[in-house]
Amino acid sequence: MNLFNRLPGFTRTPAGKERVVLRRLPRAFLLGSLLLAIPSLLVRLLAGTDEALAVTTTDIYVISLVILHWTVVFTVGIAAFIIMMMKGPAYVADAYPLNEAETLDEAQKWKPANEKPHGR
Repeated sequence: MNLFNRLPGFTRTPAGKERVVLRRLPRAFLLGSLLLAIPSLLVRLLAGTDEALAVTTTDIYVISLVILHWTVVFTVGIAAFIIMMMKGPAYVADAYPLNEAETLDEAQKWKPANEKPHGR
């Protein structure tokens, strides 16, 4: 029994920019995280011991921006992966038997039980 039956005659779409995006995501993740951490490091180097509020505020902003960056990178990765999967081969689904009607003629004759005849 084969789990994946490919649809015969289906032509695959060639790979596009989604592969480039997927290849660049790890680098964008690391470099973006490091670049966003620079303000926090600079404030720690330049601020004196009496400016704890500036260090804390900068750290809060940097942490929120890093989390936002990670979320954006993750979302772009999901979108690129979905596009890559959609361009792959098509598969034939299993047959689904209909219980109510075996043919189209029987489906047209079927009426709900509470429907009244038209003559009254």
